[in-house]
Amino acid sequence: MRKFIVSIIMAAGLAGCASTPPPQSSAQLTVIPDSQGLPAPNRSDLAAADRPALIGPLDTIYVDIFNVPELSREMQVDASGRISMPLVGAIDARNKTAEELANAIEDALQGRYVRHPQVTINIKSSVSQVVTVDGEVKEPGLYPVTNQMTLMRVIASAKGLSEFAKQEQVVILRTVDNQRMAGLYDISAIRRGAYADPPVYANDVVIIGDSPQRRLFRDVVSLAPLLAAPLVAVLR
Repeated sequence: MRKFIVSIIMAAGLAGCASTPPPQSSAQLTVIPDSQGLPAPNRSDLAAADRPALIGPLDTIYVDIFNVPELSREMQVDASGRISMPLVGAIDARNKTAEELANAIEDALQGRYVRHPQVTINIKSSVSQVVTVDGEVKEPGLYPVTNQMTLMRVIASAKGLSEFAKQEQVVILRTVDNQRMAGLYDISAIRRGAYADPPVYANDVVIIGDSPQRRLFRDVVSLAPLLAAPLVAVLR
């Protein structure tokens, strides 16, 4: 039988409740007098945390080599994660950022074909940076991942939860350092503000409600009603 190592991760706000005095307005709400209404976000509020955009199989990129138009072109990364460039042949683009791939092309061209190559890579479209959404949503499928992708946004991309979706049984499957992990979340708790909307990354699998994959984590999911915070399980 598979065994789980389970760790409970309490939201920072919940952890601080014991030492923080309750707001003056109410136990759950602080009222800020403001004749202008809800304050506007500042620039840092609007900027998402940086995540490297990695190039993967079947992505489409544009390679621009300054002052060498005959070598500049749009191309698709092949299924093995490589591109084929005139003069330099095949170059592995898989899991490289645009800057890293540009540096690899510059190194291949340097000296032999172009004296001082200056290469810029633009990712035109990405089919490799996606999250899989399965289970009790209106439109299961693959959805592109951006810097601002979170669990709630993934569900919105899938047109929302189905009518009888089990909001307390939302699992994110993720592989970290070759270790399979699962995070268990409660959508209704996130909507109430009990804890933050978790970020979602490329290659994650989001499963809502009952499914064959979710049953792999049945021992963890059975604890869900007892938890007021996310649960993380490492599958051994």
